[in-house]
Amino acid sequence: MSKNLYIVPYDFTEVSEKALEYALHLGKHVATEIQLVHLAKDKAKGMAKVKLLEDVKNKLSIPEGVEVSTLVKVGDIFTDIGKLAKKEKAQLIIMGTHGASGMQWLFGSFAMKVLKSSECPFLIIQKNSPIKEIERLVVAIDQTKESMQIVSTAGDMSKIMNCELNVIAEKQTDPLLNSRIKNRIGIIEKEYEERGIEATIEFVPKNGNYAKKIMKYTREKHVGLIALAYHTESLFPMFDTFAQKIITNKDALPVLIVNSKLASALYF
Repeated sequence: MSKNLYIVPYDFTEVSEKALEYALHLGKHVATEIQLVHLAKDKAKGMAKVKLLEDVKNKLSIPEGVEVSTLVKVGDIFTDIGKLAKKEKAQLIIMGTHGASGMQWLFGSFAMKVLKSSECPFLIIQKNSPIKEIERLVVAIDQTKESMQIVSTAGDMSKIMNCELNVIAEKQTDPLLNSRIKNRIGIIEKEYEERGIEATIEFVPKNGNYAKKIMKYTREKHVGLIALAYHTESLFPMFDTFAQKIITNKDALPVLIVNSKLASALYF
């Protein structure tokens, strides 16, 4: 496929409409195919949505260089969006989230469940996420090797959006941890330098909740997009809320996120 493929799960809700709007906004910056995908519970329900989805497409104002296609199939968003993205070699899944509250917060938001089933990067949009030019993108890394797996994808997005790129990490007082984070920062700087991407590296204070510090940083620096890798060793979703808090942030900033695999010795 000569163009990028962005998949937008579409269920005719306000938040899926917002995800579609954001996909078209990205399409102003890069030639792409946007595929609207509706997953139905059965064939009859799917057939009833085919024309409705085409009607949505036909009413769009499509930027030059962008193609929009539709697909209705029987399936479950929690398992089949990831499979479809892999089969079609999609570069990005742009998905809306209603946020996390009540039982969703306890057991993990629906967006997190979909994320866990896919190897493709996600751009998570809330219904009130601003659709505007991004001046600055922030990449948040931590002490884990897995957190590095967002670096390349974030670099791609910064080039597409022609925006500043900031990398943040927590300050470390322990000599071993300090050496480790410096090594990782060095790897990031080298990758971005080789790709001609200018990046600013900054450290936030060690004490306190990292998710809250990230959001404080985004407000102070007027960040328009947050990028991070999701990774967990927890058996219980209620004990792993860091990524969930970021993707459902109260400022409704879009979040670029990958479901990281167990990192190899590539990062140390």
